[in-house]
Amino acid sequence: MSKRILAIDPGTEQSAYMCYYDKELVEFAIVDNETLRHIIPQFTADYCAIEMVAHYGMAVGKEVFETCVWIGRFAEKWESVHKEKTIFIYRKEVTMHLCHSARAKDPNVRQAILDMFPCTGGGKTPQKGTKKQPGPLYGISKHIWSALGVAITCEETKLG
Repeated sequence: MSKRILAIDPGTEQSAYMCYYDKELVEFAIVDNETLRHIIPQFTADYCAIEMVAHYGMAVGKEVFETCVWIGRFAEKWESVHKEKTIFIYRKEVTMHLCHSARAKDPNVRQAILDMFPCTGGGKTPQKGTKKQPGPLYGISKHIWSALGVAITCEETKLG
């Protein structure tokens, strides 16, 4: 059974979101946090998965705490409108699931995601493709990769 997932990679001022349904990228963007909070009620997803901040023994700055506030605001908005609990996905869960290593970095996660999708587009990365010959990941960039990693990890580990 397919599950519609709204996945969010939160930030201090902007966040990436991805609507992921049946292994397809339905909608994605990077928007201001207040905009995302405002449009959360419009999504017809079954679940909301948000990348959660974790403490790994290092000192953190103000940005981490600001991101935590936004995580809470997004979760509260989702739960109040959709009456479904938010699923929190830690970065380590994403790297372990996709790369089988807690030490994996963004390029490793990106490559693992690329390897999961068919090479149907043009160019040197056919999974992404080109404007003239787009692949299934066409348009994905920056933090949207992280949101997609959250969506895939949520679907495959939390939702069975």
